[in-house]
Amino acid sequence: MSAKIGFEASDAPAAQDALKELIKRYRATKAGEADVIVALGGDGFMLETLHKHLRRGVAIYGMHRGSVGFLMNSYSPEKLEERIAAARPVGVHPLAMMARDQHGKEHQALAINEVSLLRQSRQTSKLRISVDGLVQLDELMADGIIVATPVGSTAYNLSAHGPIIPLAANVLALTPISAFRPRRWRGALLPHAARVRLDILEPEKRPVSATADFTEVRDVASVEIRENSDVTLTMLFDPEHNLEERVLKEQFLS
Repeated sequence: MSAKIGFEASDAPAAQDALKELIKRYRATKAGEADVIVALGGDGFMLETLHKHLRRGVAIYGMHRGSVGFLMNSYSPEKLEERIAAARPVGVHPLAMMARDQHGKEHQALAINEVSLLRQSRQTSKLRISVDGLVQLDELMADGIIVATPVGSTAYNLSAHGPIIPLAANVLALTPISAFRPRRWRGALLPHAARVRLDILEPEKRPVSATADFTEVRDVASVEIRENSDVTLTMLFDPEHNLEERVLKEQFLS
């Protein structure tokens, strides 16, 4: 029996046109009942779709009908069922963020790409960095900092000059954003099971926001980040568009 396929598309005209075409060709199942969901759009919409169906654990097969398409397969309306059957699964664990704001309220969210802290004012942020309960950096003055998964290492993390991480490396990237002091610190690679705590120093004078993919918390006082191994997200890729190979090739682009 073939898999029940659901379709979801971004608001982009190209994605909406593709949605109409695929629904005409294939028997569509409601996304909430599907075995596989075809996401039509760009990387941002792929992340939205993964978050939307995070608790179900349904596999997501993305096709590029947006802007950035690193996490997407190429678009074609032909032989979709055969492509899905031959696709290779990639399972990833999200990051769990627990942010405590200046009023003591706790906010929790999951991130597939990264958790990022950013200054909210003209002044640089001041952060203390602890890993597994030990302070590793007493004071970082920077625009902010990123904790990125291997999937997210080619996104915001790379733009901040962080390392690209192979999917099987089992590490996280800790990358400063425009570090001012210590100026030469370029970040660190951490074991995937590491627990990171970021304390905001002088939070009222130097306010900081924390963002887990799409969820932003303003005026945070501290943020704790860890991999949530209890949740597995599955993306499907055509054999010729293997994500592991794409991440490897990205390291050799100039």
